[in-house]
Amino acid sequence: MKDFSQLKKNIKKDFSKLNTIKIAVLGDTATQFLTIALRGLGFDYGYNFDIWEADYNQIERQVFDLNSDLHVFKPDFVIVFKSSHKLLGKYNKTNPEQYLSFGSNELKALENIYTFLFEKLNTKVIFYNFNEIDDAVFGSFSNKIESSFLFQLRKLNYELMTISSKYQNLFLCDLSSIQNSVGKANVFQPSVYVNSDMVLSIDVLPKVATKTLDIISAIYGKFRKCIILDLDNTIWGGTIGDDGIENIQIGNLGIGKAFTEFQYWIKKLINRGVIVAVCSKNTKSIAIEPFEKHPDMVLQLKDIAVFVANWENKVDNIKYIQSVLNIGFDTMVFLDDNPFERNMVREMLPDICVPELPDDPAEYLEFLYQSNLFETASFSAVDLQRTALYQVEAQRATFQDCFTNEDDFLKSLNMVSIVSSFNKFNVPRIAQLSQRSNQFNLRTVRYTETDILQLISSKSHFTITFTLEDKFGDNGLVCVIILKKENADVLFIDTWLMSCRVLKRGMENFVLNSIAQIANENGFSTLKGQYLPTLKNEMVKDHYLHLGFRESNEFWNLNVKNYQNRLNYITYKQ
Repeated sequence: MKDFSQLKKNIKKDFSKLNTIKIAVLGDTATQFLTIALRGLGFDYGYNFDIWEADYNQIERQVFDLNSDLHVFKPDFVIVFKSSHKLLGKYNKTNPEQYLSFGSNELKALENIYTFLFEKLNTKVIFYNFNEIDDAVFGSFSNKIESSFLFQLRKLNYELMTISSKYQNLFLCDLSSIQNSVGKANVFQPSVYVNSDMVLSIDVLPKVATKTLDIISAIYGKFRKCIILDLDNTIWGGTIGDDGIENIQIGNLGIGKAFTEFQYWIKKLINRGVIVAVCSKNTKSIAIEPFEKHPDMVLQLKDIAVFVANWENKVDNIKYIQSVLNIGFDTMVFLDDNPFERNMVREMLPDICVPELPDDPAEYLEFLYQSNLFETASFSAVDLQRTALYQVEAQRATFQDCFTNEDDFLKSLNMVSIVSSFNKFNVPRIAQLSQRSNQFNLRTVRYTETDILQLISSKSHFTITFTLEDKFGDNGLVCVIILKKENADVLFIDTWLMSCRVLKRGMENFVLNSIAQIANENGFSTLKGQYLPTLKNEMVKDHYLHLGFRESNEFWNLNVKNYQNRLNYITYKQ
C-alpha cells in the first residue's frame, strides 16, 4: 500500500483519460488531507475524482439547504464523516437524563441526512462509522450501563449497520475495523487533533482511502470474483506427490490447523459466490486424492469450478481457466506459496491480483483479511449456485468439442428462455448484473436495487429480463434490457447487458427478436442503440453493426417495421 506522500505525488499525474466521478466530502473535522488521499489513490484505481469539499463542520447546512454548493455540485457520491471525538464533545454537554436517547438521536439525524440526499440528489452516500473511544468514566462497567459513552457508541455503530441494510444506496466505510487492526495510537494523534482538529493521522489515511475506494469500485463493477489456488503448501502442508495423502498437514493439530482454517475461509467465499479454481503442478489423479479421501479436507471437488493439475507452466494453465470461465483476468486472485510462481504470473498476466503471501502459513488468514480482496456491493441467491453454474459451463465446453458444426451443437442444447419484466423478486440479481457486468455491457450504466425499483414503476421505460436453460442446467437470469421511450417513434436501448457465460449461443439474436417485437407491439418504428466504450467492453464494440443497425451520429438505429427474426435455437419457456 502506498503511503500518503506517494498518493500526494499521484495528484500531479495525468487524469485526463480516466473516468470522472464527482465526490462530495462532508466532515465535522478537518478533511483536507483525506481528500488528497482519495484523489491520489483514485488514479491507481483508474478514476478521476472531481472532489468538492465542504467547509469545516458544515454537514447539516450543506445537506438541507437546497441552494447550497453541495446541491449545485450534484455529486455521484457523498461521503459523510462524523467523528467520534465531536460526538464525545456533544455527549459531554448532554444532560444526564438524555444519555439513554443520545445514540438514537444521532442515528435518526444520520438517517435523515441520507434520505434527504437521496430524495433531492439521487446520490449514493458513504457514511464513515465511528472509531471507538472509551472515556473510562465507568471502566469495564461501561459495557453494562446504557448511559455510558462507549455503550452508546457501540450501539450507534450497530444501528448504522441496520439502517444501511434498509437502503440500497447507503454504504458504510468501516473506520472502526481499521482502528481495531492498526491500533488507536496509529489512527488518532492527540497533539495533531488539538492543533488542527484532524482526527485521522496522516499514516492511516491511505487505509481509509483504500476502504472507501473499494466500495466505490465495487459499485462501479470493479471487483474480484474468482480465486485460483495452488495446492501443496497453500491449502495443505507438504507435497502430496512426495509425502502421500496420510502425511500432508491438515486438521486440528499444529500447522495443519492453519491450513484447515484457510480452507474454511475459502468455503465461506464459495458460499458468498466467489468462483474457486485449482492450478497445481501435480499429477491430476494424485492431486484429486485428498479431496476425495482425506477425512480432514474441508474443500471438496464439488466446490471447485475448474480443476487443473498437470506439469505445464501455470501461466498457460491460468489462461485455460480464464477461457473456460470467460471472465476478465482483472477479476481473478492467484494464491500460491511459491515466490517464483507468483512472480511469473505477475509478469506474464499483470491484470491478475497476486498477493505476496507470508512465508508462515499461520499468517495466511490474517494477511488475507487485511487485504480485503473480495469487496462487493451486492449479494443474491444466485451467488450460492455460482460454482455449480461454472462447473456446468466446463461440461458444455467439453461437449462442444464433439461437434464440428456449431449449429448442430446449439440445436443439441435444447435451450429455452423465460422472458419477463422486472419484478421485486429478481431485483437483487438485476442490480448485481448491472454492477458486475463489464464486458458485455453496451453503455455500462450502473443501477442499485433502489434505482431498479424506481424503473419498475416508471411509465417511460420497458424493463425485460431473460433466463437461459439447456439440457446441462439452468443459467438463471443472464440478460437485462432497459428500453426508454425517447419519443412516439423511437425506443432507446438504455441498457443491454449480458452474462459472458452465455456468449456464442445465439442469445443476442433471441434478445433482439424479443425487443423488436415489443417495439412493434407498442407502435415504435425505430430501435436506437448506443455503445459507450470502456476499458473492458471492447468485445461489444461492433454489437449493433453485427445485428443490422446503422450508425448515425454516434448512435445506432434499426427500423423494426418490417423486422425479420434473426436465426437462433432458443425457444420461449412459459
